[in-house]
Amino acid sequence: MNCTTQRTVLNARLWPSLAHAFVAWGFTYYVLVNLGDVLQGFLPDFVFLGNGTIGNLYRLGADLLSVVVLLGMLFLLVRRLRCGKRLFSFLPSTPIQPQTRDGIFRDSMIVAGFILLHVGFRFLGESFQIAQSGPDAWQPLAGGLSRLWNGASTQTLVVMRHVSWWLAIGLILVFIPYFPRTKHIHIFFAPLNFLLKPPRRSMGALDPINFDDEKITQYGAARLEHLSQALLLDAYACIMCNRCQDVCPAHVTGKALSPSALEINKRYFINQEAASLAAGAESGAALLEFAISEEAVWACTTCGACVEICPVNNEPMLDILDIRRNQVLMESVFPKQLQNAFRGMERNSNPWSLGQDSRLDWAKDLDLPTVDTNPKPEILWWVGCAPASEARAQKGAREFVRILRAASVNFAVLGTRERCTGDSARRAGNEYLFAQMAQENVETLNTAQPPRIVTTCPHCLHTISNEYPAFGGNYQVIHHTQFINELVETGRLKLRPQALRDVAFHDPCYLGRHNGVFEAPRQILQQSGADIRELPRSRNLQEAGAKTLAVGCPFCMIMLSDASRAAGETIPVRDVADIVAGAIEE
Repeated sequence: MNCTTQRTVLNARLWPSLAHAFVAWGFTYYVLVNLGDVLQGFLPDFVFLGNGTIGNLYRLGADLLSVVVLLGMLFLLVRRLRCGKRLFSFLPSTPIQPQTRDGIFRDSMIVAGFILLHVGFRFLGESFQIAQSGPDAWQPLAGGLSRLWNGASTQTLVVMRHVSWWLAIGLILVFIPYFPRTKHIHIFFAPLNFLLKPPRRSMGALDPINFDDEKITQYGAARLEHLSQALLLDAYACIMCNRCQDVCPAHVTGKALSPSALEINKRYFINQEAASLAAGAESGAALLEFAISEEAVWACTTCGACVEICPVNNEPMLDILDIRRNQVLMESVFPKQLQNAFRGMERNSNPWSLGQDSRLDWAKDLDLPTVDTNPKPEILWWVGCAPASEARAQKGAREFVRILRAASVNFAVLGTRERCTGDSARRAGNEYLFAQMAQENVETLNTAQPPRIVTTCPHCLHTISNEYPAFGGNYQVIHHTQFINELVETGRLKLRPQALRDVAFHDPCYLGRHNGVFEAPRQILQQSGADIRELPRSRNLQEAGAKTLAVGCPFCMIMLSDASRAAGETIPVRDVADIVAGAIEE
């Protein structure tokens, strides 16, 4: 349905997207048109769909859509020639194979030429037919063009009609052998991508590896054939629009990563080695040799922007995570910055290497109830590693405690029994370490049997909610902004709105894009008296000018505070809980 309606294409780049939609709708209709033309060409006196209402409407549709396709294609062609270097180029550090770089422009020109000539000659042919047989009220545009042929002899019009017919149909026969090797094979593969992609609990949820299966000798993806069929299909569904590259934070900040280059390189490589790959031979090069560089692999933030924006349901982020798995599990190759994080998770169950006995040191004066002292709480608060280790994240956590107590919520924490969820290990490709941590945490949670889990970290929310079920852990998990909103709506938390102007909420990737939570943080900010301004790209709105930046993720808090300080800005970065706590009615 998305491919037919072009809804996903129309999410960005309005005018080019409309032009593309016109071409797509018209060319889809042309499947029927070409069938009718072939039948009429070889069957004398046959009128496709007849001369009644259905036939009239069919001819009207063909007439209008022919012009729509031609205008849309001309717009896209001019845009490609004028802006192509800017819109469809890649950074010098982005790996693009020579055959890929040459093929992008060549294929676009060949396909554009085919569409213009095929539809153009068909439209011309109809105008010759009308000039010969008389006006047709159901083909007003071709009828208008037919006036140019007034005065031409019947014999000339018949010959020109036949020439146009053979050129229009003949171009299809010429193009068919080339078509599978171009990006326009996405016409068939994009619908398959939507139909055949396995359902996921969330955009970023990964399938686990069974380390007990002795038949598995390859972890992750080193070569093309190690990728799943779904990820191979992505290469042929890709339309080379570069929308994923445009929204990729790594690319925008000048790094080598381009999700579109990854998919395009895959397709041209498959075309080049199709025969040997089909015969079961090993591919001639590793993924890191032709598809993506090692630098680009580790530049990915797994934010999911490329997956969200893709109009054909591609998931280049999953290719990258599969490559990371291979690098870590098979090659033991990963950035030095990850060594301390892995070591901390292995020895102390958290990336900061904080001693497990010190997990609650930040809250010694708060006297937090644990599941040992309060075994039947209303909610289990999963605190997360950041508040236990980072001062900036602790302020939001402390204010959340204040909110819980103001609303008389019966809550408990795991205390020293809480460990890192393993999210960072999984995103970094260390699936073995993640599996160990997940199994330990699931065992702890299944023992505690919490009715609901509330997290202040979207990464913890995502992992426990979407990835722990594969390890036997099925829980009801919500984000603390959702829970606070619930407390306000049920009247358990009374707020006295405080005027706070120009507040922008930064949507955490793993809260909004990965898990679809957008409204709750904004609702409670508004109920706290905040005048919300939307940031660029936030829910696709274009507004800025914020004086306070609200966050719902401790990692966003740390990152944005550092970025603000580095840029010399003085915009305060505050957790949503911190803002809400300031509006509690005493």
